[in-house]
Amino acid sequence: MRRRTERLHSARLPGIRTMTAKAYFHHRPWEEVMCGIAAILYKTGESTRSQAVGLQLREMLYSMRHRGVDSTGVNIAGQHFGTDYVVRVVVSEDQGASPVIEGVRNAVAALGGSVVFIDDFGRFRRIGLNYSGDLGKLSDSILSVKGAEIHSIGRSSEVIKDVGDAYELDKKHHFSKVNGTHGLGHVRLATESQVDITHSHPFWAYPFPDITVVHNGQLTNYHKLKREFQQRGFRFQTHNDSEVIAVYIADKLSRRRKLGDVLEESLDDLDGTFTYVVSTDSGMGMAKDRWSAKPFVILETDEIVGVASEEVALRRIFPDDVRRVEPQEHEVLTWNVSLAPRIKVRLN
Repeated sequence: MRRRTERLHSARLPGIRTMTAKAYFHHRPWEEVMCGIAAILYKTGESTRSQAVGLQLREMLYSMRHRGVDSTGVNIAGQHFGTDYVVRVVVSEDQGASPVIEGVRNAVAALGGSVVFIDDFGRFRRIGLNYSGDLGKLSDSILSVKGAEIHSIGRSSEVIKDVGDAYELDKKHHFSKVNGTHGLGHVRLATESQVDITHSHPFWAYPFPDITVVHNGQLTNYHKLKREFQQRGFRFQTHNDSEVIAVYIADKLSRRRKLGDVLEESLDDLDGTFTYVVSTDSGMGMAKDRWSAKPFVILETDEIVGVASEEVALRRIFPDDVRRVEPQEHEVLTWNVSLAPRIKVRLN
């Protein structure tokens, strides 16, 4: 670690508690809450083979559903797909899925790649493909297909997001079945951009693989940063300030910088109020602005770390007394996974 009367759904996880509606909804007044962040990471490689990261994220996010009613999303890392990449694509409601997916197949083939499998989730497709060329060209080519949007491209992770709460997301995408080494999630109350799937969190750092961000707050220099990246040839899919954070981090990491150093620099380069968590292929980190306006809680043991906007989410996976830490203003923390062979996951 680096310094710088309803009952909730109860998954059958060891030690997960239920609680009464009174305890749940009085944890924080409704009028004071906005969006919620959750993340979990298993530190030791051998223990990561069968960890129910998807299921645990579902429970954490559902416990904070009062913080965001518009959408829910997760990124689960540490998977093995049996292909070079997995691409999460959503088809526009104005287009039929068949011509869009055929267009994606053709776009991949035109660059010398091949589609190995496609999993169907309604408007969403999970596409496993083999490709050895430039990822920017692949991303641009897929995005040029009319009616196609990209939620993520990863070697070992994928973004799964949709409107509704965590249980509604799971009914459509079955992410609670996905195991991994670490993951993050978000429940969203839209403030600066529209309510739709595209503007939901997490945000993938186009076109970098396996780098995603969840963010609670608002960047006041968002437009300036976005213009600077666009002038350098970067492409954005949304008007959400959180996407800029993801690209900012990925750009610096691509120059072989350490995650902790990049997050520390972000405290000076990003203006506004923010608490964000970033996931990479080998770990995750968090950063909190100089005003420390957004709530954030950490519970950690020798094997596992969990972070969330509210402790109620963490108690879904930490049943016992664990030291509670609240990061302070202008603070950065990072955690790494001791990588074991990645988990092979396929959803039907």
